[in-house]
Amino acid sequence: MDPHKPEMTVGEFLDRLSACDRNAVVRLAINPFFPMAHRVADVVATRDEHGCPVVFIAEDKDSEQLGHLPPDVAVALTWQEPVDAPPRRRRAARPNHNQ
Repeated sequence: MDPHKPEMTVGEFLDRLSACDRNAVVRLAINPFFPMAHRVADVVATRDEHGCPVVFIAEDKDSEQLGHLPPDVAVALTWQEPVDAPPRRRRAARPNHNQ
């Protein structure tokens, strides 16, 4: 983690969540090098080793990965570059030798 980049606060997190659909499910995006989606099971408030408040968002202990993170999410998180499908080339007609 970059020590010069401040961590997101609960207030910032709530601000971002407030712009979302209240009925949307919540998932965790994990591992930028092999992006996977996980279910959120709990939120736990505690204090770190310096006595500062910290909130943890946890997945369920019995949960499994839900699959690969959608590419548009990985791009939005800057975990990968946008990728366009390669252009399709027209295939040349094959000669029919059976006639």
